[in-house]
Amino acid sequence: MFFVAAFAQNKVRVYGYVIDTNNRGVELANVYIEGTSVGSVTNINGYYDISTEIKDSAVVVYSMVGYQTIKHTLYPTQRVFQISVELPVSTSEMKDFDVVAQRRQTSTMDYMDPSKNRLTPNASGGIESLLITFSGVSQNNELSSQYNVRGGNFDENIVYVNGIEVYRPLLIRAGQQEGLSFINPDMVQSVGFSAGGFDAKYGDKMSSVLDIQYKKPKNFEATATLGLLGASAYVGTANGKFTQMHGIRYKTNQLLLGTLDTKGEYKPSFVDYQTYLTYKLSQKWEMTFLGNFSQNSYDFYPTERETKFGTYQTSRKLTIYYDGSEQDLFRTSFGALSFNYTPRKNLKMSFMASAFHTNENETYDISGDYLLGEVKDDASDTEDQNIGAVLGIGRYMEHARNRLKASVATVSHSGELKLDGHNLKWGISGQYEYIKDKLSEWEWRDSSGYSLPYSDTSVDLYYNLKAETELPSFRTQAYFQDTYKANLKAGYFTVTGGLRANHWTFNKELLISPRFSMSLIPHWEKDFVFRFATGVYYQAPFYKELRDTVTDANGNVSVQLNSDIKAQRSLHFVLGGDHYFRAWGRPFKLSTEAYLKLADRVISYSVDNVRIRYSGYNDAKAYTAGVDFKLYGELVPGTDSWINLSLMDSKEDLLNDSYIKYEYDDDGNVTSSETVYPGWMPRPNEQRYVFSMMFQDYLPNNPKYKMNLKLIWSDGMPFGAPGSVAYRAVFRMPPYRRVDIGASRMLMSGSDKWLDKAWLKHVKTIWLNLEVFNLLDFKNVNSYYWVTDIYNQKLATPNYLTGRQLNFKLIVDFK
Repeated sequence: MFFVAAFAQNKVRVYGYVIDTNNRGVELANVYIEGTSVGSVTNINGYYDISTEIKDSAVVVYSMVGYQTIKHTLYPTQRVFQISVELPVSTSEMKDFDVVAQRRQTSTMDYMDPSKNRLTPNASGGIESLLITFSGVSQNNELSSQYNVRGGNFDENIVYVNGIEVYRPLLIRAGQQEGLSFINPDMVQSVGFSAGGFDAKYGDKMSSVLDIQYKKPKNFEATATLGLLGASAYVGTANGKFTQMHGIRYKTNQLLLGTLDTKGEYKPSFVDYQTYLTYKLSQKWEMTFLGNFSQNSYDFYPTERETKFGTYQTSRKLTIYYDGSEQDLFRTSFGALSFNYTPRKNLKMSFMASAFHTNENETYDISGDYLLGEVKDDASDTEDQNIGAVLGIGRYMEHARNRLKASVATVSHSGELKLDGHNLKWGISGQYEYIKDKLSEWEWRDSSGYSLPYSDTSVDLYYNLKAETELPSFRTQAYFQDTYKANLKAGYFTVTGGLRANHWTFNKELLISPRFSMSLIPHWEKDFVFRFATGVYYQAPFYKELRDTVTDANGNVSVQLNSDIKAQRSLHFVLGGDHYFRAWGRPFKLSTEAYLKLADRVISYSVDNVRIRYSGYNDAKAYTAGVDFKLYGELVPGTDSWINLSLMDSKEDLLNDSYIKYEYDDDGNVTSSETVYPGWMPRPNEQRYVFSMMFQDYLPNNPKYKMNLKLIWSDGMPFGAPGSVAYRAVFRMPPYRRVDIGASRMLMSGSDKWLDKAWLKHVKTIWLNLEVFNLLDFKNVNSYYWVTDIYNQKLATPNYLTGRQLNFKLIVDFK
């Protein structure tokens, strides 16, 4: 027993862990003050936290079905008590009961509870920014919801919401335009993610799968959020057979864009509405509907830009004065109607029809006069006087009138049957796709009075593209998989095998994708899990991969769709394991995964900001190998923190690429030449290392004050001179470094007198959240703008991302 003497009345906080004799957290254990209604249940880690008024003494009771009950007596000599108890297993004879245990990861699919990270600093506002909590994920643009997984690009990631594949606009080329992602964080119940080696039920992508499940409200719930970067409102209700959720979001990143080097008038406006409805038709039939409409509008009127770059000895400064504007508009709509049938307890079937449509317009006419000069290192010089020799002067103009419309309509059936230790899953779908694309863009450059590329007979454009394409097609997909579980002498085995098929009418290709995974939870005293996965994964082309650019004799570029293109193919090997343990009385999990991905029929690409430009041919082979480490646990009781470290090597070899290397004498005459084949080069998204962490803390005497810190330090992306085979990936951007921090204060109904007013009776909690993005004001590079100086040398001028920015956010939960 725990005894302390006291003689006063105090409000005290009691928190700690409830564990079993194997040192594992006991979930759903009851912890309450005897003789009162004050109490709680433990979470998945066995953690509890209660507050109560104590006059002379109080008895804390710890109980759980199947375990002996333990009691502690408290006396109010201090305001905070940390008490962890061990519940012995009950020895009395009992009837059968269900034991709920902590989830063990028996496949490559890992899960996260997004509600635990709702206060994490988030510049983009989307759920995707939380994906860095998973191993193998990297992000290097805070303005975008895009993410890269183990050397792949964003197009290699597939996203599901309630089992339905969702899409994003296709014309987006910069994070400033991107706006809101499809996923509404207020409506999310769970987040599942796999960085490779995933099951056959998931689609044909080479890198990862993000599986989002929306919640079904059980009672009335509502949330409103207001901040300097936007606002949102969410409401959910349940009434017998009918449940509904509605969410509306508004986002403007105008304040963030104001920290960029390019100054001007930014007018971003992003709006999104989403609904999820369910209706129980009968005991066996349920109908659901998921709908979404979004409009992303981006208007920009640039005025000037000033960027300093280079080293201390060779410092440079690029100044550009702009004229013109950009107006972009992306509208998307989506609807999915499904009927779920459960004829018996072990059988589920679903029939679904969905449609997606996007209408995208990108228009800009922007001209700029630029001056490239040296920067003198004389500290006595003022800002206006420290400009040295002029290295380049010129003018350019960019023009675009791009229109794209795309529609995708899908009908599908899926099912699940549990039978004698087997879990059978299957599905089949037919999908009609129609895409109409009209491109018209060009760029003119003038350097020192000469148009580039220089011609003594004509004025040529630096870049010119004009095309109009139309692509109707039909895609058929099917899968079957079986998961078998057995508790053997060596441990608890889980084996999953499956087969996936895909046929596309455009290139008339049939894809067969076998996949296999297994896991073992050995019957050891220490808590370990081991898993292995392998399979063939195809990247079925959608549209951007098909576009092959053709240049005529006059330098005009057009687009033709390559009907001979094949799906990219990758063979995955993933070997990993988890170790669950307790340190300092708190639960932790150490995960390690090693992987190898061998790819052929690769369609090479380059990355500019967030736009991915494909070659339009199966012109490369590639490999990616690496290892991911993750330590996850409660560094502070009741809060989740983690540290990730990823090491990777990702290379590609373009087929039949070469350049001629010349040798010169002292007079500049060519003396010899040889053909050079570059061989293996870094892939565009190779980040050799990524270190990230997230830490949560609170004041021990008042847990209503919380702090969240997120840190990313990752290797810079490879890049090279445009249009150069010899120098396509020989340089590397500086490391991406970023620290975001947030401080929060919670006001709770019943404990904060400020909320006891009659007009606030429906308010459950209020969160006051102050965030500082890019706390250390690192100048991260997103891409490069190439400028030619008077010596005909190409200089890469960095396009920097956002600087330090303050944000205030108010979150109100209603009851």
